[in-house]
Amino acid sequence: MSEETPAPSATAVLSSEAMGHFDAEGHYVPRPIVEDDLGGASLEDAMVGTIVEFDDGDLVEGTVVKIDRDEVLLDIGFKSEGVIPVRELSIRNVVDPSEVVSLGDRVEALVLQKEDKDGRLILSKKRAQYERAWGTIEKLKEADQVVSGPVIEVVKGGLIVDIGLRGFLPASLVELRRVRELQPYVGRTIEAKIIELDRNRNNVVLSRRAWLEETQKEQRGEFLVNLKPGERRRGVVSSVVNFGAFVDLGGMDGLVHVSELSWKHVDHPSSVVSVGDEVEVEVLDVDLSKERISLSLKATQADPWQEFADSHQVGELVYGRITKLVPFGAFVQVGDGIEGLVHISEMAVHHVDLPEQVVSPGEELWVKIIDIDLQRRRISLSIKQAAEGGEVSEEYREAFGEHAYDEEGNYIGPFDYSESEFTPETEAQAAWAEYVTEHGAPEGDAGSAEPTDEVPAAE
Repeated sequence: MSEETPAPSATAVLSSEAMGHFDAEGHYVPRPIVEDDLGGASLEDAMVGTIVEFDDGDLVEGTVVKIDRDEVLLDIGFKSEGVIPVRELSIRNVVDPSEVVSLGDRVEALVLQKEDKDGRLILSKKRAQYERAWGTIEKLKEADQVVSGPVIEVVKGGLIVDIGLRGFLPASLVELRRVRELQPYVGRTIEAKIIELDRNRNNVVLSRRAWLEETQKEQRGEFLVNLKPGERRRGVVSSVVNFGAFVDLGGMDGLVHVSELSWKHVDHPSSVVSVGDEVEVEVLDVDLSKERISLSLKATQADPWQEFADSHQVGELVYGRITKLVPFGAFVQVGDGIEGLVHISEMAVHHVDLPEQVVSPGEELWVKIIDIDLQRRRISLSIKQAAEGGEVSEEYREAFGEHAYDEEGNYIGPFDYSESEFTPETEAQAAWAEYVTEHGAPEGDAGSAEPTDEVPAAE
């Protein structure tokens, strides 16, 4: 008895669309798993056709499929994934790969080596970014445009800015005036002009100051127009250099030349002012074409030469200190910042060949004023005429103390320190005490009926 093949059930018919189907004779025909889309080509040819062709130095694009601590794997359609070492991920020196890329990201990379000693494909995201950036930056430089990027590092002499590659921003070009502390700029996105570009040397120099100057040119012009010579302004010392100090007037810096810092001789500007000092200055000159402001600090201070001329007269005796010897005489400091010259002919009544035969640097002594030239700021002094006596300058009269004057204030002669335990309180008192100790108290002065401020001639 032969068995007949049963007819397919309704369930089988329904499932045939999902799993396959039965023919008219009831034979099962499975559903094709893969359609033939090779167009007659062999499977090997088809596989070769799916592999990306490239050479060293080419730019490729792929998907991030794995992120490790020291490398990232990129699927670019090659027979194996490409490897991007951590050092080739970013222009930053130290990075965490997970902070640069994420799984699934589409990344452009440059082929460094199709096959290293381990058979791996080595790629560089940093170099690809570098190649793209150079083209963009060269166009921006030609068009005199601005670049923008975050500050990623402080290096010797300036900052490194990420503009697709490492742009160097010198410290002197960060602001309109030089800044000392650069660390606060790290992480800040800044705009700057490209002032130097050399692809062969991989050198890009930026200037944020140039950008600031350009954006603030209109405000600067208005500021300069409103600034007049002779005007006094308050400002803050922004920098100190060998030739002077720059003062921020509230938008622009002006220069106080070293010669305008003080009425006294200045060895270095830092001995007079420091960065951050608030000062009052006088405007000397405003150069609109060069956008330069010349300022003076000493113009806001009393002129010591004028004060000296107002309080002293020719013929008065003053006390001073030898500061310097020169072939033609000696300079004597007779006031704060005031020096006069004792010509060699005024050093002694006898002929003097060399100043050191009479005085030494640092020596303190009495001198007589024989001329005051305020315009030329020169004072002529005499040692030999001081020895002849004369009227003592007012500021030194206190040197004689209460012992030299009676109750009515009349001068009765110098006090004989050699006969007393009195201790001199001022340099002038000490000088007179030394004179009396060496020469003795002059005769005929004590109890003099005629008040006088003259110092008797030295013996």
